[in-house]
Amino acid sequence: MARDFILTGAPGAGKTLILRHLELAGIEIIEEAATDVIALEHGRGVERPWEEPEFISRIAGLQMLRAARPARGDLRVADRSLVCTLALAEYLGHPVPPALERGIGTALADPQLERRVLFVDLLGFITNTEARRISLEDSRRFEAFHVAAYERFGFELVRIPPMPIDERVAMVRGLLEA
Repeated sequence: MARDFILTGAPGAGKTLILRHLELAGIEIIEEAATDVIALEHGRGVERPWEEPEFISRIAGLQMLRAARPARGDLRVADRSLVCTLALAEYLGHPVPPALERGIGTALADPQLERRVLFVDLLGFITNTEARRISLEDSRRFEAFHVAAYERFGFELVRIPPMPIDERVAMVRGLLEA
């Protein structure tokens, strides 16, 4: 049975770079959904998809689809989770869809899910992309929503502090192997 870890953090924390290093080392990654939903909506001509009523449901649906795929090995790392989507809904002021609540309940009951969450701290600056259009101040606010959501569900947050990328990757790998 695979062990499923969650690696998360606020936008701009450097999470994706860590995940790419893990992937190159052969660790299976469950890809994050929000960026893909935003890209799809931008492709449809929707400039600000996060303002659409179905935004949270679309993210949650894609996350659940990806997480339901069987693991290829004995370790997987999810780039964000349904708890992150809940934090996003609360941050944006969107209602929490019932399917998201049910999905979180199902995930919490899964014995494969590690209760230690690898939480990547902000670096102190933001590099915006087509999907990431957030200020450092707003990212810090969003980080507080993430922390509160994970703590509400009893997860242990293991902080990955700002440091050179090789040190961050080594720290994460050590935590995954412990």
